[in-house]
Formats: sequence, structure tokens, C-alpha cells
Amino acid sequence: MAVFRRISAALGQLLHDEAAPGIVLIVAAIVALALANSPTAHGWHALLHDPLPWTPVTRLASLHEWINDALMALFFFVIGLEIKREILSGELADASRRRLPVIAAVVAMAVPAAVFLGVVHNDAALHQGWAIPAATDIAFALGVLALFGRGLPPSIRLFLLTVAIVDDLGAIAIIAFFYTHDIDLGWLGAAAAILAVLVAINRFGVREWWVWPIPSALLWYATLQSGVHATVAGVLAALTVPLALDRRGDSALLRMEHAMVPFNGFLIVPLFGLANAGVELGDIGHDAMFAPLPIGVALGLLLGKPVGILLAVFGCEWSGIAQRPAGARTLHLIGMALLCGIGFTMSLFLAGLAFPTAPLLVEEAKLGILGGSIVAALLGGALLRLAARQQPAETQ
Repeated sequence: MAVFRRISAALGQLLHDEAAPGIVLIVAAIVALALANSPTAHGWHALLHDPLPWTPVTRLASLHEWINDALMALFFFVIGLEIKREILSGELADASRRRLPVIAAVVAMAVPAAVFLGVVHNDAALHQGWAIPAATDIAFALGVLALFGRGLPPSIRLFLLTVAIVDDLGAIAIIAFFYTHDIDLGWLGAAAAILAVLVAINRFGVREWWVWPIPSALLWYATLQSGVHATVAGVLAALTVPLALDRRGDSALLRMEHAMVPFNGFLIVPLFGLANAGVELGDIGHDAMFAPLPIGVALGLLLGKPVGILLAVFGCEWSGIAQRPAGARTLHLIGMALLCGIGFTMSLFLAGLAFPTAPLLVEEAKLGILGGSIVAALLGGALLRLAARQQPAETQ
């Protein structure tokens, strides 16, 4: 019994450790790379991509499609819950506090896209990948921050979290407007009608959390059939879940977010990493590592993201629009900006959407994502560790 209690205590501590989801995601990526370059690579690829013997949704014919289009809709549902909570009662609720991270997030999506297009400008076929280096991976970045940033001002974590949330909102908009093709208006109308029902449920004051799963699943199905990427349905459904507190200080949104965050961080995102992070280096060849696509993605993450963040922070500070996070010195800001260059989950997802009929280009993009994210994580973590060890100083 003592052994079981110790295991239970260890698991409980793991679930509440902010670094844990990022660590699990890193392990999943390493396993995916190992499988993709092992003697079992063919079997692993077949498991993910071969048609399933039976599927209840004809559009999702393989395990890979179920992970990317169904499980990831749940991932985006949790992101939507988090975005709504932050907008209504969190860091994005106060206009004066959200000004700087929102500006920084917008600039730090535009600059990586510009860097990417600057690298690949001679090849029009690659231009569709402009959004790949635009978003920050929340779990990965916060995991690295928790591991290497102990002793830093709390404002650094809050700033990074807010930038990543706005990044995710921007990535969702990009998916909806730039990576949606061949719309079926009938199914799109059905999705709109279901969304209207969800909004009405909220407006009529229904507060029980169990009301949302079935119509949300129907919204996902209709959206999938319409041609709009089904993950958008996850966000839209989440935005209809009520945050209003009951007499116990609880709400449907808080209950669902609390229940789903561990499921998201310890199952959905690692499964996505396993299914998408594997790069078969033998098939690509070493020369591909220095091709324009991976170089553009890597530089977009490693150079474009931090430069965009720092330009926004220093520009807002210089112009008086907003002040830097409280207690943050320049070294803190540089380290944190580098962590924003970790684009793992969302970048992998966008790579698949950008080149749906060119698997070799997706593999090349993965090289850039993995390389840029790893270097950004190592450099950012090292600078934050150095900043944490230094004596408190005046703001530079």
C-alpha cells in the first residue's frame, strides 16, 4: 500500500508541475524521431497513415487524421476556454495590462512571416508556409520557463503566457481564413445553426457543463464536412461555454477547463507530437536540412519571433504606449523572447495545413520547426538561468 501511495503522490505532483506537459511533449518528439528513423519506421508510418479497417467518419480514414482533426479539436476547445477566461477575467481583461502583450504578439507573428518569405521568396510554391513560424507553443515554452526560470519576476511568466494565448488566437484566425478550401455551403449552414443553438443555450442561462459536449460534437462534425478546418469548431464551441460563477464560485467553463487541461497536456498534445514530429532523415537527405524551407522556418522562429517581441516591447516603452513587465531587465526580456520562438505544436499543425499534398515539404518544414524550436529553447533557457542568478539590478 505504501508503494501505491508513493506512486499516487508522485503522479499528483507531476500533474501539478508546470514543467511536466512540456517535458512529456519533448519526450514524445524524441520518441517520434527515433521511431521514424528506426527499422520499425515503415510499420510506424503504416500504423499512422494506412486506411483504418472501419471509421465512423469517412473524412477521417486514418489514425493520423483522427489525431489531427478530431483530438486536436479538443486541444483547440481547451485553448478556446482559456482564451475566453483570460479575456473576461484574466490577463486580457484589463486594457492597460493586455496592451503590451497583444502588440508584441501581433508584431511577433508578422516578423517571422516576413523572415520566412524573405528566405523562400524565389520559390512561390513555398509561400503558403508563411504562417508556420508565427505561433508559440504554450506547453513547451512554459515548461522550459519552469525548468530554467526559477527566481525570475512573475511578470515574465504572465507576459509569456499572454503572448502565447494571443498567438494561438491569431493562429486560429489564420487557419480559418487562409487554410480553408472547397467550402460546402450546406454543411457550413448546418454548422452555423448548431453554433446559434449553443449561443442560445448560453443566453438562456443554462449553466450545467454536461449540456455542451453533444452539440459541440455536432458542431465539429458539421464543420469537418463543410471544408472549414474542424479545429475551428473547438474554439467556437468553447467560446459559448458560460464563465458566470454560481453560488459555489464555480462555472461550467472553469469545471471543463480544470478537467480537460491534464487530458490535453498529458495525452492529446503528446499523441500529436508522436504522430507529427517524426522526420525520416534518410528519405529527405542531409542537403534538405539547408534547403530554403527549413532554413526559413528555423530563422522565422529563432530570429523573427524574438526580434518581433523585443521590437514591440522596446518600441512601446520608448513611445510611452506601455511599460515593460514589472521587474524585467533586458536579459529577462531577451530570454523570454527566445522562448517565444518555440513553435512546436502549432507550427507542426500549420505545416500540415500549408502543404497538404506535398509530404516531402511537410517533412522539410518539420526539420526547421524542430531545429529552430530546440535552439530557441536552449538559448532562452540559458539566458533566463543566467538572469536568475544575477543580483537584482535597476531596470536597464
